[in-house]
Amino acid sequence: MVGSSDEYRGKRDLRKSPEPDGQGGGGKSNRLFVIHKHEARNLHYDFRLRIGDTLASWVVPKGLSTAAKEKRLAIRVEDHPLDYADFEGVIPEGEYGAGTVMVWDKGTYEPIVDEDEDSKSMEEARDSGALKFELKGDKLKGGYALARTGKREGREQWVVFKLDDDEADARRKPTSTEPDSVRSGRSLEEIEEEEGEDA
Repeated sequence: MVGSSDEYRGKRDLRKSPEPDGQGGGGKSNRLFVIHKHEARNLHYDFRLRIGDTLASWVVPKGLSTAAKEKRLAIRVEDHPLDYADFEGVIPEGEYGAGTVMVWDKGTYEPIVDEDEDSKSMEEARDSGALKFELKGDKLKGGYALARTGKREGREQWVVFKLDDDEADARRKPTSTEPDSVRSGRSLEEIEEEEGEDA
């Protein structure tokens, strides 16, 4: 199954990686979203929406834009457990996704339903390949859309873009002007240094 949480566990040795095992996911908002900034082989952003009991996840190499209708590549990856939403730390060398992870943005979202369309659940919208939602985060706000465009090397290819609303602002560049964690206030370098000292 595309994106399943079984795939999450199958790719990781959770005896070696500090990532959560998925056993502590209760108590989070039904409309949670989180964006992890991930310094792995290449710096990228992991965009996650709570849909059902997991975090549906997409790798967005350049991060989400605040400019209206500017499309960014988003690659669907395995669903992550709900307790991953608060994960921040260093995945050791040799492990899947090795590198430093921070909570770059976090908040809640509301589905956007067009008046001329039948209402769909988020699960149905995800499976049909078209999602619209309003983000209410610390850094990102307003309407966004995700649209599936095809498949490449076994992974679903999507695009994500900002809807043209009052929160659209092409002058904002939050990935560069607001680089630090909303959870701890730390930079990627600080997370790596502090985690290394604790090892």
